[in-house]
Amino acid sequence: MIRETLSAARDLGRLHEISMVLIRWGFGDIVRRIGLSHTLEKAGKALHWNDVDTLADSEPPERVCRALQELGPTFVKLGQMLGSRVDMFSPEWIAAFEQLQTQAKAVEWEDLLPQLEEDLGAPPETIFHHIHTEPFAAASIAQVHLAELKSGEKVVLKIRRPDIERQVDADLRLLRRLAAITESTTPELRRFRPKEIVRQFSLSLKRELDLEGECRHAERIAENLSGFSHITIPKVYWQWTTMRLNVQSYAEGIRGNNLKAIDEAGLDRKAIANTGAQAVMHMILIDGFFHADPHPGNIICMPDNLLCLIDFGMVGRLSERRRDELVLLLFALINKDSLGAIEILLDWVPDTKVDENALSLEMDAFLDHYHGRTLKQLHFAQLLTDLTSILREHELTLPPDLAILFKTMISLEGVGRKFDPDFNIVEIASPQLTRVMQEKYMPVEVIKRSVKETRELISLINELPYDIKKLIKTFKRNGFQVNVEMKRLDHFGHQLDRAASRMTIGLVIAALIIGTAIVSSIENQPTVLGLPAWGFWGFIAATLWGVALLVSISRGNKDN
Repeated sequence: MIRETLSAARDLGRLHEISMVLIRWGFGDIVRRIGLSHTLEKAGKALHWNDVDTLADSEPPERVCRALQELGPTFVKLGQMLGSRVDMFSPEWIAAFEQLQTQAKAVEWEDLLPQLEEDLGAPPETIFHHIHTEPFAAASIAQVHLAELKSGEKVVLKIRRPDIERQVDADLRLLRRLAAITESTTPELRRFRPKEIVRQFSLSLKRELDLEGECRHAERIAENLSGFSHITIPKVYWQWTTMRLNVQSYAEGIRGNNLKAIDEAGLDRKAIANTGAQAVMHMILIDGFFHADPHPGNIICMPDNLLCLIDFGMVGRLSERRRDELVLLLFALINKDSLGAIEILLDWVPDTKVDENALSLEMDAFLDHYHGRTLKQLHFAQLLTDLTSILREHELTLPPDLAILFKTMISLEGVGRKFDPDFNIVEIASPQLTRVMQEKYMPVEVIKRSVKETRELISLINELPYDIKKLIKTFKRNGFQVNVEMKRLDHFGHQLDRAASRMTIGLVIAALIIGTAIVSSIENQPTVLGLPAWGFWGFIAATLWGVALLVSISRGNKDN
């Protein structure tokens, strides 16, 4: 894999840069263990092992984040994605990943103009009355400029950085190869599933590069939340929106992280928190499509306690089945049903071996800790944090959709409590949870599910002849190869043979006793100690065989 990585000269320089950053931040051992040092030095790239930053003595989370920051936009985004994996990383790691910033040096306006004109299909001055050439915000993927249309409407231009796709592709190519090497050479990191993390990250980053897709997310959420009178989503101007550019209406208001300005404007923070939480819970429980990054910077507070949600680059998706499982888990936690909760958790990670007894004990202790608390006393974020801690201890990794959901719920409660100290997500979500459960068991819904399951069964039956025919053809061509793991088969055979022998002895003893009883009834036979001789010796033989059998059983139990 390393040779494949070095097959392109463009990757060689970047790989050397990554190695040097890792060494500088105290991760030289990883460079050695995955074979990068030997390969790079063989290729003529010298590694300076003494070039270690003074912060290499600080805590690992800080060092990892500083290294990611130094490696650039792709790696910063990777760190931010890892910050959503509350099931894999402890709170101190999550806190460190959340500190990663994507602020980047702005691209000069003159360098953006050719791409902007190409995406607009016309010179910008023919469409806009005015554009602020100084960016309103600059991040690693895109930068934002304020503008005004000829009609006088204020808009926001989100413009993707030129050549960013090529840079991201190069880094993702290296990350995929490094993940494969790490997973095969570093056992202690294998449980983090580096290849799967990079795969999910690649999909997420590719979606984030598609600014047109972000606008589709915005419109879908706007439609789903149309019943919320105090929620608004910026309008999309589709005539000028492309993969590299999106144009949306400007939301004029106060950012959610400026609580002082919100108070000075006379807005009701409690009402804003309640509105936002209800909207997010509706997205999660009813729609299955939600804003996955509800931090204060993505919230605009407007007059009359109107709430505007922005930046839909990161969204979460939950299937209907997953939502049903989530509701059942929440009810199991509320009702102190540890077995029900464990059953759902294990359904989420079917391929993982786990000590169910130990998990059950921890789950019981976890539920006891929260049992009896009032809604005001229940911090849902802490509950989820404790639950994910149990998952980490048993090396249970959540599916990506649920990892994003858990992180969103934790962030949501954190934001809600900043707006309102008495904020309680459980209290807000309870009516929607009850509604979902009631709808789930309504006769109409039960009939719908039954019809769907019946249709699937009929489809399976219809396909059965074809599958059998295919199976027979495969057998005729290639035969069957059956792989059976004969673990401890010899021991099992020995135990079976011993059991059969004991059963035989038992039958012989029973036959002796019965036969002896019959023979004892015969008259005019010799006696021993006043007893019929044949009966006496028969009972003696049965007794000896019985004692031998008991000794054999006793020894066998000790051997096991």
